[in-house]
Amino acid sequence: MSTAVHAIDARPRVGLGLFLGLLGVIAFSLTLPMTRYAVAELDPWFLAFGRMSIAGAISALVIVASGVRRPARADWPLVLWASVGVVIGFPLMSSLAMKHIPANHGAIINGAVPFATALLAALWFGERHSRRFWLCAAIGSALVIAFALRGGEAHAFGFGEAAMLAAVAIGAVGYVAGGRLSARLGGIAVILWALAVALPVTAPITLALVWNAPPHAGAAAWAAFGYVTLISQLIGFFAWYNGMALGGIARVGQVQLLQAFFTIGFAALLFSERVEPVTWLFAAAVVATIAIGRTGQRRNA
Repeated sequence: MSTAVHAIDARPRVGLGLFLGLLGVIAFSLTLPMTRYAVAELDPWFLAFGRMSIAGAISALVIVASGVRRPARADWPLVLWASVGVVIGFPLMSSLAMKHIPANHGAIINGAVPFATALLAALWFGERHSRRFWLCAAIGSALVIAFALRGGEAHAFGFGEAAMLAAVAIGAVGYVAGGRLSARLGGIAVILWALAVALPVTAPITLALVWNAPPHAGAAAWAAFGYVTLISQLIGFFAWYNGMALGGIARVGQVQLLQAFFTIGFAALLFSERVEPVTWLFAAAVVATIAIGRTGQRRNA
């Protein structure tokens, strides 16, 4: 009886976590297109470290001004791993990747993030799920890859693909570490501290890059830079990490399977790109795998 009551009480918490995760995915869905747009005129190293350092400076100011909760001594390793993963690793490797491959090709590889996140959460923290969850996670990932590859266009494996794979791997580390820590500190505090602790590294590198080659770009490229700095690097994580804390790292991570479809929808809305009806069929199928997988009871070790 107590187990059933606990499961019922947990449903609103998981539902809110999934909703916040969805908000994070919507925020992240323009990251690769905006990065691709920006690196057409800006150096990818400057784009990566510039977004890190500006978001880090904002975070440091917020911490000082608002008295954000300080991590306990035992929390600092997870803060550092979150910083390595989502502050430095993913932005740098994805920026380098977008210099060499199209955003939609990067989205194919990025579709591996949810499964990588779930697997790492299980191996690192013992987050356990039912067979139904794992089956649905695998099917959802396969649907995203099938959707991305349905045109049959072949791409030779090169530096861009390798960089994007590295971004997926290190990004999953940052998601899992930050998601775990958010249960204790809250998602806002986690990303603020992750950005702030990286500032002694990111700020000097940014200044050196600017000194060596002052950036020049048009208004649109700078707007894209602003998006990945404020939304992708900072605000999106407020929702994303809090969602993981409430709904579970792996379970909320599966919501990111929808990111490619949101990217396509925004491309249609903002750039008047035509969206085929089959796109929404694939999206509906992915939503179904997330919904069905959610019903599997989570078992924490």
